[in-house]
Amino acid sequence: MDAAPRPSRARHVVLGFALAVMGVAYLDRVAISSAAPAMKGDLGLSDTEMGLVFSAFTLAYALFEVPSGWLADRFGARWTLTRIVLWWSAMTAATGAATGFVSLLAIRWLFGMGEAGVLPSLSRAFSRWLPAHARGQAFGLTVMAAALGGAATQPLVTTLLARFSWREAFPIFGSVGVIWAAAWFWWFRDDPREHRAVNAAELALIGREADPSGRGREADPSGRGREADPSGRGRHPATPHPAVPWRALVTSRGLIALCAMYFTAIYGWYFYLTWLPSYLLRARGFDLATMGWLAMLPLLGVAAGALLGGWISDPLVRRFGLRLGLRAPGLVGLPLAALFMLGAIATPDGRTATFLFTGAAGSAALGIAPAWSVCLAIGGRHAGVVSGTMNTFGNLGGSLMPVVMGSVLDATGSWNLSLYSVAALYGVAALCWLGIDPESPIDTAH
Repeated sequence: MDAAPRPSRARHVVLGFALAVMGVAYLDRVAISSAAPAMKGDLGLSDTEMGLVFSAFTLAYALFEVPSGWLADRFGARWTLTRIVLWWSAMTAATGAATGFVSLLAIRWLFGMGEAGVLPSLSRAFSRWLPAHARGQAFGLTVMAAALGGAATQPLVTTLLARFSWREAFPIFGSVGVIWAAAWFWWFRDDPREHRAVNAAELALIGREADPSGRGREADPSGRGREADPSGRGRHPATPHPAVPWRALVTSRGLIALCAMYFTAIYGWYFYLTWLPSYLLRARGFDLATMGWLAMLPLLGVAAGALLGGWISDPLVRRFGLRLGLRAPGLVGLPLAALFMLGAIATPDGRTATFLFTGAAGSAALGIAPAWSVCLAIGGRHAGVVSGTMNTFGNLGGSLMPVVMGSVLDATGSWNLSLYSVAALYGVAALCWLGIDPESPIDTAH
């Protein structure tokens, strides 16, 4: 008797593309934080103006996240991600042409507007290409890749700045995304049944999530699989995407708690992405080269925490169910993050403070990694809109942090006041997890 055919591995290529694009996204997004001291001096910017520049990206990203998530649900991840990556690559290159505060602010706004939707688009791709039991790990790996991209950026930018001006460095970074976009558009298909590299065994492994219409599938002679059609005429036309249940979205207590958690947790994330290099130079007295290496450590902590949060959430869910399995990392990680942040503020030693920042960043990432699995659990076919909504509020919190720190610096010269607010909001984020129920999906009846 012939052995059953082994599943093809195209789903792993999709995950590889996801990890690469998040690395590139954070390479381009974080470059400005390491270049900020040189840009601030060349363009004559105050701390408040630099904070507004940091926040322009994040605010635009937040405001356009839901529309971009809807586009991913409506048109698929192939076209949506191609547009997103080409847009942000162009804006990364254009950053080197800024002539002052207004032009830099405008470029960063357009950058954020174009990059919005990358995670909801990946969420859409994962919902079609990955079996449900593997999605928590996939999201953990995705957040890890973002953090690794940001971590690699810090010493890379300082190295480039030793050889080139910041104006020359940004077009170099912008070219990387163009290569990714071309490869993605050529290889990816929104429906795994339409991809020649996918056989019937892999479709069976992916499960019914690959078929949002809920209809059965049967294997075709090529081994790729197609929708069952009793008439024998081939595939049914794809069913139209249902209308978004906006009333159910805005009244969902679970989604409100999820958005509040992400707002308060991502507020602290943006300290590591924006002001940390300047903090290490100005508050802790490190030189440029040392700063580049130390500034990468908290982002490595984020990578480790996100990976751990994604990997442990899946076995926790299998053992304890969705509610406890997805809540537990947040209820443990976020209080630890608050304690690490308080320790970093209190210590007089700069290197010790950096290690404590790393612990805070990693613990917070552990606590928020399962949030993307919650979006799939409660969002169903509207996972793009749900994840976009959550990420909108997260980035609203992220846009607030750089402005608060820049304004407080200009007003008082104190770094610690803003860092205390990070610790406090980590505590609030932990409490928000108590109101998140992954076992209560949003009503998508229409």
